[in-house]
Amino acid sequence: MSENNISLLTDVVQITCVVANGKGEDVVKAAQGAGAAGALIHSARGVGVRERVGLLGIAIEAERDVVEMLVGSDQAEMIAHTIFLTVGLGQPGGGFIYLTPLESAATYLPKEIRNRLKEQTP
Repeated sequence: MSENNISLLTDVVQITCVVANGKGEDVVKAAQGAGAAGALIHSARGVGVRERVGLLGIAIEAERDVVEMLVGSDQAEMIAHTIFLTVGLGQPGGGFIYLTPLESAATYLPKEIRNRLKEQTP
């Protein structure tokens, strides 16, 4: 019963979006609405130029949500564009998004999905 179920995925892009604390769920909803399957949300602390305040220039740590997801390269631009517009990344302090093409990614795929993919491959 020990079967190698690891599948290499190619033509995959990682979308990473950094937004204000609490807005990660909005990013995921926008991405799923555009066709993404799922995402990781984690918290981060950052210090930027805008966070410097006071006479001493003391930096205030800002909490951020970081959302990461893997999508097919054919969907990446459209999903990123949808996130950008839906979450308001074009506004000051709205956050930012970037896309990273991956050479390959490995994952487990159940046998029925692997068979379905084999049938679709010409």
